[in-house]
Amino acid sequence: MGESSAIDRRALGAAIITVLLWASAFVVIRDAGPFFAPGAFAEGRLLVAVIPLLALSLFRREGLPPRQAWPGIIISGVLWFGIYMVALNWGERMVDAGTAALVVNIGPILMALLGGWLLKEGFPPRLMIGMAVSFAGAIVVGLSASGGNHASLPGILLCLLAAVTYAAGVVGQKPALKHGSALQIITYGCVVGAVVTLPFSGQLVHDLGTAPTGAILGVVYLGLFPTALAFYTWAFALSKTTAGRMGTTTYVVPALVVLLSWIFLDEVPRPLAFVGGALCLAGVAVSRTRPRTDRSHSFGLTPARSTRK
Repeated sequence: MGESSAIDRRALGAAIITVLLWASAFVVIRDAGPFFAPGAFAEGRLLVAVIPLLALSLFRREGLPPRQAWPGIIISGVLWFGIYMVALNWGERMVDAGTAALVVNIGPILMALLGGWLLKEGFPPRLMIGMAVSFAGAIVVGLSASGGNHASLPGILLCLLAAVTYAAGVVGQKPALKHGSALQIITYGCVVGAVVTLPFSGQLVHDLGTAPTGAILGVVYLGLFPTALAFYTWAFALSKTTAGRMGTTTYVVPALVVLLSWIFLDEVPRPLAFVGGALCLAGVAVSRTRPRTDRSHSFGLTPARSTRK
């Protein structure tokens, strides 16, 4: 019981770090994004992330991931680290932040459906109810942020592409974590993503030459924290729970984005945003609860089986 509880707390802590850093990324992207082309922005972020991840892997003597992990690494690297980042950067140039957050938050629903189908994780009723409540909250946050502005169809389609590739990338990553460590999976997923976005390197060099120092520091921050650190803590938590439950956790992000935008960008949220944020948090809480007979695994973890026979 003690060991399982310790793992539970570590996984929950990793998930909290992830959503906090991913929420901060929206604020930084809004500030630095106008100075970089979408593909160049993604390439710069990934190149910054790869450096500390590879250094840490060498320091810890992780070695290359086993052969069985590479299909999942390639899938997540191409879809999540590559296409998702480019599509989201591009989409947010055409739609307001509220609409983008609403469309991208289709991702966790797709994640739970794909995880239940492809990974045989099932469809727990509490998870489905929690997702419905959180998605309703995301809609409320999105509507409050959009203010009724008209969003372009290409921008919505790009954000939808980001949501689909995000969900598919996570579901592809989950099996890889059975064969390699979280650090291995994230490090080489970032490497794959950086390779996928290499065609944008020329634009990145150009944009670095014209962008202000603050925007360049924004790229460095995105690479070190919301990418290198947050994706690592995500992978660690994902290795301890299901893709569906981890996906529901990310519904906290829109509520945090509203709060951080208020603090750092002086964007005062509308009262409706607080209602939506409360719904997001309530949905996550519902999805995390377990039946009374299984309360000891509140994070959705499977207790470690004893090796004794």
